[in-house]
Amino acid sequence: MEWKLEVVPIPVSDVEEAKQFYSERLGFVVDHDTQIGPGVRVVQLTPPGSACSVVIGAPTGTTPGAMQGLQLVVPDIDGARAELAGRGVEVGTVKHYEQDGTLAEGKGGRWNSFVFFNDLDGNGWILQERATGE
Repeated sequence: MEWKLEVVPIPVSDVEEAKQFYSERLGFVVDHDTQIGPGVRVVQLTPPGSACSVVIGAPTGTTPGAMQGLQLVVPDIDGARAELAGRGVEVGTVKHYEQDGTLAEGKGGRWNSFVFFNDLDGNGWILQERATGE
């Protein structure tokens, strides 16, 4: 039996502003934008090349900004960082984890290069560079 994670709900305070952030600044594709009832609008967006989408607007029971550690894996962390910064996203510098667990500036070894950023509500995202050829 296959178990596939396909949708992750993200709590946001303003659906329209969040839709613009995720589609225009992050480059996510808008799969659908549906009003399913009074005051309930569901917008599903998918990162380019991803099999998993995010959904905003659906009641999550979670405070906007509470999601942390959402991770996007990219083949070129410097290029991805530059792309987001060019679209107006406030992104951190490239960092890596030292053996003692602390974050240090610059790229690390295989699978050990990260860039941190937040959406408009403070939901925390991480870019991680995958090892070349994996």
